[in-house]
This record gives sequence, C-alpha cells and structure tokens, in this order.
Amino acid sequence: MRWQFVLHIIGALSACVGLTMLWPLMWAVWYGDPGVMPFIVSAIITVASGAALFFGFARSRKGVVSHREGMAIVALGWLAAGIFGGLPFLFADTFPTFIDCVFESLSGFTTTGASVMTDIEAAPRSILFWRSLTHWLGGMGIIVLSLAILPFLGVGGMQLYKAEVPGPVPDKLKPRIKDTAMVLWKVYLVFSVIETILLMFGGMDLFDALCHTFGTMATGGFSTKNVSVAAFDSAYIDYVITVFMLIAGINFSLHYLLLKGRPKVMLRDPEFRVFLGLFLIFCTVLTVSVYMANHYDTTADAVRFTSFQVASILTTTGFATADYELWPALCQGILLFCMFVGGCAGSTGGGMKVMRIMLLLKQSYQELFRLIHPRAVSKVKMGKTVVPDDVIRGVWGFFILWIGLFVLAAFVVASTGVDVVSSFAASLACIGNIGPGIGSVGPTDNYAHLPELAKASLTLCMVLGRLEIYTVIILFVPEFWRK
Repeated sequence: MRWQFVLHIIGALSACVGLTMLWPLMWAVWYGDPGVMPFIVSAIITVASGAALFFGFARSRKGVVSHREGMAIVALGWLAAGIFGGLPFLFADTFPTFIDCVFESLSGFTTTGASVMTDIEAAPRSILFWRSLTHWLGGMGIIVLSLAILPFLGVGGMQLYKAEVPGPVPDKLKPRIKDTAMVLWKVYLVFSVIETILLMFGGMDLFDALCHTFGTMATGGFSTKNVSVAAFDSAYIDYVITVFMLIAGINFSLHYLLLKGRPKVMLRDPEFRVFLGLFLIFCTVLTVSVYMANHYDTTADAVRFTSFQVASILTTTGFATADYELWPALCQGILLFCMFVGGCAGSTGGGMKVMRIMLLLKQSYQELFRLIHPRAVSKVKMGKTVVPDDVIRGVWGFFILWIGLFVLAAFVVASTGVDVVSSFAASLACIGNIGPGIGSVGPTDNYAHLPELAKASLTLCMVLGRLEIYTVIILFVPEFWRK
C-alpha cells in the first residue's frame, strides 16, 4: 500500500471540494446573506489542507492503482469530503454540534437526504445551496469527476471507478477510464440542465430550480422548503420531478446509449424493464388504495401523489409531496419494500439495486431447479448474458453484509433510547441512502432529535450504503493491512 500516493490523491480531491465552495459563496454575495465569511474561511482551510497533502506527497511513486489503494482512496476521500463539507455549517453556526455538521454534509455527499436542519427556510440561501450542491457532486461521484479532470491518475483509474460506481458490474463505455468518466458526467450534466429549465418554466426561480435539480438527479432529496416539494403545490412540477427521478434511477450507461441513438438497447435491458414494471405496478396499487380510502377527491390527484412518492422512494430520492404515514398500511408496506430495492445498477440511486434483487431471485430459483434436476447444467443469466459465479458470490456477500449491518445499526440506534420502529426505519433509510423513513423520522420529521451516538451510527450507514458496503468494510479486515 503506497500511503503517500493515497494521501496525494486525497489531497487533490479535498482541494476540489474546497474550490466548489466558491459557487455557494457567489450566492452568499448575491443575496448578501451571512454565509460569505463561513464559505471564505471553509474554502481556504479545505483548499490549503488539500494542497498540503497534494504537494507534500507529490514525489510519491505513481503507477497503476491497486485494488486496495483504490478502495482506500474512495473510502478515506469520502470521509475527507464529509468533514471538510461540514465546515460551512460549522462556521455559519447552522448546527449546535460538529457531528450534526458532518451528518448533514455526508448526507449530502452520499445523496441520502436525511437532515438535522429543523427550519430549512430560515437558513441562509448559500447554506441551502451548498447542501444541495453536495448532492449533485456526490451523485455521480467525486471520484468519477476527479478521473475526468485529474489526468495525473492516468492508467489504473479503473480501480477507483469500480470502488465508486454503484452496482455489481460497472460499465466501461470507453477504452480509457478518464473518457468513461467524462461521458457519464456529460450525460449527468445534460439532464441537469434540461430539468432546471423545465422547473423554471413551472414557476421556480433559478435558485430553487437548481437546488431541486441537484436533489433530483443525484437522488438526494434536500429541498429549500420545510415541506419539501409540496410547498410549490404544482402538478406540473411534481410530474417533472417524477420523470427525472426515474431517469436518475436508471443506469446512466443506458442513457448514454439512448442519446447515441440506440433506444432498443434500453428496452431490451432486463433490469430496466423490471425497474419500470415495479414502478407501474406499485403506482397502480397505491393509487387504487389511497383513492378507495378517500384520501384524494379525484383519480388524477391520487395518480399524481402516489406516482411521485413511489418514484421518490424507489429511486431513494426522498422528496415528499404527501405524508405517506397517513396512507393505508398496504401503501406504507409497499414503500418500505421500495426502500430495500432501490434504483438500477449504474444509477445515482441507492438501496440494494434492482439487478442484485433479480440475481438473488434467479439464483434461488436455480437452486430449486437443481433439486428437481440434479444433473442439469444451468447458469444464471441476465437477458442473454451468463452471469459469472464470482459476481453471484459477490451479490450474496453484499446481501448478507447489507442486512447484517442494517440490523446492527438499528440495534445501536435503539440502544440510545429511540423507539424500535424509528430505529429500524432510520437505519434502513440511511444505509439505503433514502432519507425519510417512518416513525419519528418520517416524511414530515427529521433526524435532529436523535442522540449523537445514533447520528454517528447513521452517518456511517450512509457512507456504507453509498460506497456499496465492501469499499468501507474492507478497511476493517486485517488482511487488508498486510503486505
């Protein structure tokens, strides 16, 4: 392990985080809010710290990034981003404790959207913009961004890409990893610009349109309003955000191929078809359920609110236009199931991912098939592609770790005095990068009331979920540190 090289790269990533603070600083100057000095000081500290690491270890031996180095860079780089990203909250006195600042920061970078901010609309606009910007940066990944703009990584960046990009098998669209990263960010940027324009057509100003676009495309969920998207009370805005939440929940490789004029590839993709099918089925069931329960006067309203909420939870965005805890138990159960599933592999969504759920079910069926036909030779397939055995093993390992860590975190949170329902809901919402849960952390509540131990545990859950468990948990395996 070349720790000097690892710190060299983390320094570059930290400096990039510091430079992005100039954007909310401009909003602070424009609006004349109290965020000017907090962002100046935060940017100076972050850039200076990053530069010290970068230049201090500039002579470190470069070369191909190993798997261990890639995972160390991603895990520690994400931690550094969360700590430095919490500085504006700290210097602006947004939260009473540093753990709250880091919680909010990492909730943004991991695109979780779980907030400890009790009065959002009272916060300076520069602070609100920063928390939304952390979503957008974390959505496609700081590491992927760095691969696109930091050419000194050169050959070997695939190890960083594998450690960062969600899903069991990251797609490599271009021969060079830097080109792949650039392609993904171009697609991400195109959709972000389109959504911002459409939201402005719906009556949002540029500030609100950008913040909600950042939360949508990153499947994050931070809003500039206390009651989230419901504050705008616009069917047009609801549908625009619903569509783009679904776009963000789909593999970005498919979007690239679609923009290249190959729509049939998307339609033939089995994961996309299952994802879309789940969305349509859940929307239908919830619409009928809430309409029959007289929650809405018209079918159009029922469709509008249920489709938005299903898209929000299934893609792990976390925006809200309704308090789904008031809906029938069946609706809450379906939304709870959506929290486990999440978006597609290669999307900005969280959760277990649709592809993993499909592989687990296919593998389980294959075992039943072998009991009936013990001599038969069969392989798990995704479409026409045979899935390698090591991928299947990795998916099962991920599933066991995901469930185990989720339950462990729930017990830790419950040990602080939080009720059982809220403890499990908060742990699920954080490790799945969803944001709102049920109980005391429901869509109309926040995480501010939780004890600090619970917040620290949930912060770790957010990072574990965003980096797909393995990248973080591997740091605690003794063999990782041995030569």
